[in-house]
Amino acid sequence: MCAQDVSTDRQEPARVPDPGTLMVDISRGGRVGEFRGVAGPYWSLRPMNGGTEWEAEPATVRPATAMERLGAENTRCNARSRGDVL
Repeated sequence: MCAQDVSTDRQEPARVPDPGTLMVDISRGGRVGEFRGVAGPYWSLRPMNGGTEWEAEPATVRPATAMERLGAENTRCNARSRGDVL
């Protein structure tokens, strides 16, 4: 699936990321999640260390920085070493 534009309440359309892209939901305190797809007007994100997917408004989601990606990958590796995530 390639990236596409989706209209939001803002003037510019939000760019839909490719599945698997790490995104930050600023409405949830900077929670990092893996983009899973579009669900109506919302984007579905999945926590890196497992757990329940959540939906976020595209206007409150941004791509993760390099440091945020590194932190999320480290969290996932730690969860895998404990057996929390396959």
